[in-house]
Amino acid sequence: MRQGSVILKVEGLDAAYGRAQVLFGVSLSLDRGETVALMGRNGAGKSSTLKAIMGLLPARAGSIQFAGQEISRLPTYRIARLGLGYVPEERRIFTDLSVFENLQVGLRGPPQAGRRAWTPERLFSIFPNLAEMRGRQASQMSGGEQQMLSIARTLMGNPDAILLDEPTEGLAPVIVDEMAVAVQRM
Repeated sequence: MRQGSVILKVEGLDAAYGRAQVLFGVSLSLDRGETVALMGRNGAGKSSTLKAIMGLLPARAGSIQFAGQEISRLPTYRIARLGLGYVPEERRIFTDLSVFENLQVGLRGPPQAGRRAWTPERLFSIFPNLAEMRGRQASQMSGGEQQMLSIARTLMGNPDAILLDEPTEGLAPVIVDEMAVAVQRM
C-alpha cells in the first residue's frame, strides 16, 4: 500500500450496547502515514467508535474496511492479525509480567515488505523509560509507564495502523508531552 492511500475507511457505522444505540452513521477515513484525532465530550462515542472498528462492539450497520478488506463482521483477533493495532483506554497490560515479557506477548509476524519491524530495542529508543525498567514487573509501574508499555506491546505486533483510545488520560503533563513525541516518531 503506498504512502497516502486509504488504510481505514468507516462509512455509516451504527453500533449499540444491547438496545441502546450509541453510534449513528459514523464515517471517517485514515490514510497511511496520517494521524487523525477523534474528539468530543465525554460520552460522545469516541471509545465506542474504536471498539466497533476493532470488533469489540458489534456493528449494526455500515461498512468498516481495513487495507481494502471488509472487517465489520470479523472477530477482533482476525482484525488484529490483519494489522490493525488497538491500545485500549484501560491499558490491559499483564501486571504479573515484566516489561520485556509484556513486549514478547505482543510479538507477531514480520511487518509488511519494506517496513522495519518493531523490536524491544527500537521501542526502547522511543520510550527510554521502558528500557530502564525492562525487568520490572508491570504492576510496579506508574500509570504513564503502563500506558507507554501498552502502546509498545501493541507495536510489537507490527501493525499497519494503530488505534489509541485516550492515550493521555490521567497522565502527568510531562508524560503527556513524552507521549506526543512518541506518537510523532511512530
